[in-house]
Amino acid sequence: MDALSYFAMSWLDPSLLILTALGTFLGIYVGAIPGLSVTMAVSILISFTFSWDVNDALCLMVGIYMGGVYGGSRTAILLNIPGAPSAIATALDGYPLAQRGEAGEAIGLSTIMSVIGGFIGIIVLAVAAPNVSEFALSFQPRDYMMLAVLGIMLVGSLAGDSLAKGIFAGAMGMLIGTVGLDPLTAEERFTFGVTELWNGINPVAVMIGMFGISEALNQLHHLDKMAVKQKIDRIIPHWSNIKKYFGLSVQSSTLGVVIGALPGTGGDIAALMAYDHAKRITKNPEVPFGKGAKEGLVAPESANNAAVGGAYIPMLTLGIPGDAVTAVFIGALFIHGLNPGPLLLTEKPEMFWFTVGNLTLANIFVLIFGLTGIRLFAKIVECPKGILIPLIFLLSIVGAYSINNSVADIWWMLGFGVLGYFMKMYGYQLGPVILGVILSRLMDENWRRAIISEREDLGSFFLNLASSPLSAFLLTSIVLIFLSQTPVWARWIRPLWAGKEDKAQA
Repeated sequence: MDALSYFAMSWLDPSLLILTALGTFLGIYVGAIPGLSVTMAVSILISFTFSWDVNDALCLMVGIYMGGVYGGSRTAILLNIPGAPSAIATALDGYPLAQRGEAGEAIGLSTIMSVIGGFIGIIVLAVAAPNVSEFALSFQPRDYMMLAVLGIMLVGSLAGDSLAKGIFAGAMGMLIGTVGLDPLTAEERFTFGVTELWNGINPVAVMIGMFGISEALNQLHHLDKMAVKQKIDRIIPHWSNIKKYFGLSVQSSTLGVVIGALPGTGGDIAALMAYDHAKRITKNPEVPFGKGAKEGLVAPESANNAAVGGAYIPMLTLGIPGDAVTAVFIGALFIHGLNPGPLLLTEKPEMFWFTVGNLTLANIFVLIFGLTGIRLFAKIVECPKGILIPLIFLLSIVGAYSINNSVADIWWMLGFGVLGYFMKMYGYQLGPVILGVILSRLMDENWRRAIISEREDLGSFFLNLASSPLSAFLLTSIVLIFLSQTPVWARWIRPLWAGKEDKAQA
């Protein structure tokens, strides 16, 4: 059989087609429920599918993966509770759109852009997997550290009106992320002798509390306010809107593929970086970012779905997981007697093309299932506050408990919910806190590894930082982003640059 036959296998076999559809459908709703992660769902499936044929098992798990990454946007848009960390950036503008009565259009637009991002990720996987994986392997610990620092610089985009408050919130998030045992030496950090803190504070509990509980507490001030009537007369976005945002979607998807292909990163970092990219290149949005800008919805949704294809690249070509889900996939492949890595493309090319075809099929099902049920989902926002607020609390508690089946996570979630409520009251944005929590460990671990690899010689570290083209590029990007957030840039450089653009257009 040739590559095309293996690509189309899951399309032509009724049982594989049904399993992919079932997995995608379940994945969307698993992803929509905070705390029920795709990683957990795929892990559970391994115990059920180890006796299955490998193709059957992969179809179900691939469907859940694709559906789950998309599904997190549903509750992010409707309730301001990201179903997954990769949907954090989606909530920043998706929820304000729902508050304006445009939940149906927001979900429709996010679905289309998610599918576009998914297809771009799959195309890159099919066409350029070996080259992209080689690029990903060129990243040294210092480069991962610089990537994390670059991510931290997104605080400027998430800070709102006050950069100082954004920096404070980001620093708080990084401090929260350092709680627990040191990843290299296992020394206790900020545990205060409490053994329950050895594993740290779960980022998902922080996320659910900060976004979900704080919003529910905020809604208590508006119990007498009527729910916004949702306009759901048109679900599929206008063709003009798709064309308008297509370029941004392609750019964000490309960024998502690259970030997704870097082992240990994932769709959450890709989505936040894409959001920052959209904010920087969009000069005159119809609505300000953070208030319901559609660009702020398009970019993260394109990026986090494109990151799925990116995460498969190192998994299939190198045997290195791109994220937590593909790490579980590697285990599943080993159980079924397959060894993902460099030899897979030569010894088992049929599995590579089968996976590409199955990802494509699952992405089509995301489009089908994503555009159905929107009218019903949009009605959630129209629920009376007396029903909606308890629903948010219930989802948040269930989500927090399901992370580790631990009551402690519920208390953390509630505590951070109260903290988030007061932060919002005093004008602090919550996005930088979550950003700090997510990136703190990536930066911490790789800084330590980088300095150890240089035998703790700072001079050698900075010399290699400047001499490596990749490291130098990341360092230059960090410096430019930092300068772009200073008053000097706003007063002198930005007007000068704008003047040059006006002359060029003239």
